[in-house]
Amino acid sequence: MSDATTGKTLRLHTGGGAAELVARARALEEVIAGEARAAEERGRLTDGVVEALHDAGIFGMWLPAPLGGAELSPGELIDVLAAVSYADPSTGWVVMATAMVTGTAGAYLGEEAVREIFGGGGRLPLIAGQGTRAGTAVREDGGYRLSGRWSFGSGILHSSYAHSLGVVEDTGEGRIFITPMEDVKLLGNWDVLGLRATGSVDYAIDGAFVPEAYTHVVTCDMPLRGGALYRLGVLDQALVCHSGWAVGVGRRLLDELGAHARARAGRAGQLAGSDAFHTGYARAEAGFRAAEALVREAWGDAERTLDAGEALSVRQETLIRLALNHITWTLAGVADFVYASCGTSALRDGPVQRLFRDVHTGTQHITSGPRVLAECGRELAGLAPGHVWHILDLAIPS
Repeated sequence: MSDATTGKTLRLHTGGGAAELVARARALEEVIAGEARAAEERGRLTDGVVEALHDAGIFGMWLPAPLGGAELSPGELIDVLAAVSYADPSTGWVVMATAMVTGTAGAYLGEEAVREIFGGGGRLPLIAGQGTRAGTAVREDGGYRLSGRWSFGSGILHSSYAHSLGVVEDTGEGRIFITPMEDVKLLGNWDVLGLRATGSVDYAIDGAFVPEAYTHVVTCDMPLRGGALYRLGVLDQALVCHSGWAVGVGRRLLDELGAHARARAGRAGQLAGSDAFHTGYARAEAGFRAAEALVREAWGDAERTLDAGEALSVRQETLIRLALNHITWTLAGVADFVYASCGTSALRDGPVQRLFRDVHTGTQHITSGPRVLAECGRELAGLAPGHVWHILDLAIPS
């Protein structure tokens, strides 16, 4: 795979940047966790946490290397996202949402847009929005006129640009449109069970003009800059996001429960002396580790294929979807076990209550929905011959 700006063949970036970013993310754990309650109360990350993430370079992990980003591989991205999500699920969710679409904009947008958005120096501008529910775009000379309303713009309160899916009126083509926040009306309706600090408000755009260079086809998998990571396309990169989030949050839940049990050891009637609890904890640990192992296996295999310059097979596409679905719903079971085991302590404001709510909010994302699991089963059983993955469904190629 070649970078169109240099003509050089690029492989997945696997240098020292990944280990350094993971270490930086872990070093921020105390700061992020310490601000989690305040962030939830205000419905967005605190300024201190956002500053710390910028200073650590975490938001640049997905940005193409030619633009100064780390351009990590899928496995490396999962490691960094897990570290941030371990500290706080909402912070991990904001980081995954903004870092990914900022990175894909850098890979797929035209030169004019890249110079404007990323050429100013200083702090990396963030992009966030919604890529599953479409607005309407009308073609005009030099670009499009975009209108619509989008739900769940995770990270948009911390961003300079919006990333929005629109369908071109005369062709039916789906495109991603990048618009400055001046063209966006935030609707502020984020009254939810969990992930409250993500500030995933709905937003609207009314007839904004978007130049051609600030758009790309939603299924684009041929980057104009950067390497093998971006040949996955936007949807498959979103699967990396949610997999990394689940890995980090699941580990945090089990660690919180272990700490809760140890703190009460030696007292009559507590978890530490219960064989039933020991057995349940072992099962939860085994189930979660097995789910993470499937994520690592599926993405490790995908990386080798991408690094060889090849496209993922239908079976590989199935397995990365299956791995995400499996770890997400395994995580939900772990959250239920942790919540029940903590008894009345879990009712009070604190990490376990917040983790429980955040997990059961995260399970509702479309990428982990029942339709995707059914499609995975259909392909694995050999009942979809000749079909390929189109976003979240199997279809006969047109």
